[in-house]
Amino acid sequence: MISTEYNGMELLVCVASRYLEDGSSVSVGTGLPVAAAMLAQKLYAPNLLVIFEAGGIAPLLPTMPISVGDSRTTYKAIQATSMTEVMDTLARGLVDICFLGGAQIDMYGNLNSTMVGTDYRHPKVRFPGSGGANDFGSLAWRTIVVSPQSVRRFVTKVDFITTPGYLDGPGAREKAGLPPGTGPYKVITNLAVLGYDQESKWMRVESVHPGVTLDEVKSNTGFQLLVKDPLETTEAPTEQELRMLREEVDPLKLVIGREAK
Repeated sequence: MISTEYNGMELLVCVASRYLEDGSSVSVGTGLPVAAAMLAQKLYAPNLLVIFEAGGIAPLLPTMPISVGDSRTTYKAIQATSMTEVMDTLARGLVDICFLGGAQIDMYGNLNSTMVGTDYRHPKVRFPGSGGANDFGSLAWRTIVVSPQSVRRFVTKVDFITTPGYLDGPGAREKAGLPPGTGPYKVITNLAVLGYDQESKWMRVESVHPGVTLDEVKSNTGFQLLVKDPLETTEAPTEQELRMLREEVDPLKLVIGREAK
């Protein structure tokens, strides 16, 4: 019998997989996003169309790829194309969901994966930058962010907007020329699931994970959070989810063997 005890990464993967709808298309990077997509395909969304940034479209993943250019991302795929084709697919409005992460996120879902500091040419810390993150967050219909939660990451103002969220509030994305109806959807952390108030576009707590209090979520956030009423408790990973995740999705523990931090 499989143990139903779980670690932080297993929780994140299981929760993220539940937000991938059958028949939808999702652009993923390697690591946690692809683990969530594989788990969703096996349990909840058999017709999920997975897109990799480097060009693999709708593969039947045999095992966990280690990069977006891994040959496994094109195994029995509909297409083995290019990054240009993937970005064009986004621009045509054909990608429902994208997964993103970053070093900083603010209350409107703006993401920073470029730098920390006030001087772009001489930052305190330099990160890899956008890659496809700007295109994904600008053009996919819904953006799911997966990130550890702390005051260092959840800030009042990001030092650099790599990927636009709702920018500075309602109507800002449309004013900037981004497609109406697109934008941040969920933020899944090691403490809670957060969404956005539809009127103010401000981040709000929708459910707290088992064993976590609302005060813990608030104390690990650098800005005031709205709270959904009624506030829910996240469903813990099920035995079925854990068995599939451990035995078929990530038996080598490439993702679930890491610490969620």
